[in-house]
Amino acid sequence: MFRSSNPVLSRMDDSNIQMLSSAPMTVNGTIGKAFGLILIALVSAAAIVYEAFMGYTDKMMTVMGIALVAGLISGFGAIFLPKFTKFLAPVYAFAEGALLGGLSIFLEVKFPGIAIQAISGTFIAFLVMLFLYRVKAIRATEKFRSTIMTALFTIMIIYLIDFVGSFFRFSIPFVSGNGVMALVFSAIVVLVASLSLILDFDFIEKGAQNLLPKEFEWYGAFGLTVTLVWLYIEILKLIALLRGDE
Repeated sequence: MFRSSNPVLSRMDDSNIQMLSSAPMTVNGTIGKAFGLILIALVSAAAIVYEAFMGYTDKMMTVMGIALVAGLISGFGAIFLPKFTKFLAPVYAFAEGALLGGLSIFLEVKFPGIAIQAISGTFIAFLVMLFLYRVKAIRATEKFRSTIMTALFTIMIIYLIDFVGSFFRFSIPFVSGNGVMALVFSAIVVLVASLSLILDFDFIEKGAQNLLPKEFEWYGAFGLTVTLVWLYIEILKLIALLRGDE
């Protein structure tokens, strides 16, 4: 069996995988489910954008608050209860779509065109990482896994410190600021998020090769969706920093 270093997909280790008892997991099946989740996210994002254009700001903020809670609950639920991922992943996608739609609208007001730029950047990063993975220019070796995992947890800790510090009027300059260091840090985070896609691709491919149960297609699709959501947010932030003087 194998182990993934993706924070989401790493839950799929030998202790919680039951061997094949029905149809096996496939790459195409996982990709299909991932596209389904992305479509769900796009629908909810479109709904939020519609509410914004109709002027229902208060309603939009309420929906975003509910989506934040729903996203956290469904996301952690899917991570720790993988057998329920096929039910929780669509909820997560719908909630995150609403949040990303609202966030994009707020930034669009200040930086016109930023949403399209972030979507394009996310799509390009996905295609580049997929190409590099397919031609084996980047391999998901143990060293690569360890490096990405260390970077991921370091970023998570930094964000957590900054979040907690905000309640005490403390912030980390290169996280909440807009200077050169903030720009460099944001670019590094975008790079790490992009490289995390390699771990998603590897899990999906190895899962199919090792004949994991078909239900884990949902887990693979969920993990890929989580990474894409994170990548989009970080690209939004990076573009906003680059256009900060407008």
